Amino acid sequence: MPWFVKIEEGIVDKTIFDRHVPAHKAYVKQLIAEGHEARTGYWSQYGGGMLLFKAMSMDEAQEIVAQDPLIQNGCVNYKLYEWRVVVE
Repeated sequence: MPWFVKIEEGIVDKTIFDRHVPAHKAYVKQLIAEGHEARTGYWSQYGGGMLLFKAMSMDEAQEIVAQDPLIQNGCVNYKLYEWRVVVE
């Protein structure tokens, strides 16, 4: 299964963003349980982060991202990439 990366930039106030973090974390745990090997985190500088996960295709990856509470609640802008691993 290919890896995908959602690079995100926060676009709302931190207090609004933080309201949706617990749902985002629960969603990532659900992705892990479903076999997507997801990882999430934020940049040490304020205002963005990344979600790394496996999916069968870009279409599936887009569906996964669309269900992320941070996306559904308008907290971030993002770009989605297929990441081609060259060394494991």
